[in-house]
Amino acid sequence: MTRLPKEKRDKLILVCMIIGIILIAILLALIRPEYAAIRDTKTSTENKRQKLENMQNAIAKAAATAADLQDTTVELSEAEKDMATGDPNGWIYDTIRGFKSQYKMDITIASTAPPGDVDLIPKFPYKQLKVTITGTAYYHDLGKFIADFENNYPHGRICNLLIHPAGLGGDNAEKLNFSMDIIALIKPNQT
Repeated sequence: MTRLPKEKRDKLILVCMIIGIILIAILLALIRPEYAAIRDTKTSTENKRQKLENMQNAIAKAAATAADLQDTTVELSEAEKDMATGDPNGWIYDTIRGFKSQYKMDITIASTAPPGDVDLIPKFPYKQLKVTITGTAYYHDLGKFIADFENNYPHGRICNLLIHPAGLGGDNAEKLNFSMDIIALIKPNQT
């Protein structure tokens, strides 16, 4: 093998160095940004694929959510069946008149307050009707009336119960005078 003269060898080394510098410049100027663009495109594609999967899951759950909403609406309608509807005063008079017929009690409706906001829970979507009733009854009849009323009308409650002896002689000596407030929820107008 023959040796190259020093001048040709230096030129060959210089040419190799220039080619190496050109290759490095091409790598840094052209290829590296392309790799970065490919990496950004992969990240963007993965993010969009995840977003699409989330949307598909939401669409798949939409039918189940609609069915749950329908079931909840039916349950709410069932729960609202015993609430006051239409004319609240007429409803409460009819309810008390019909309910008291099962008991040995003398009941009169002393006063009614106009329907207003519920005073137990703030920003409650229903209104309330407050009615004060008075009367006379035996202790056991009064207790049974109160228990049965609150069990049959879960959206009504009895408050401010005052009981004192009737003070009547004879067979009525065991009777009690009572006064109580009945608070009933009013079903909102369905328009």
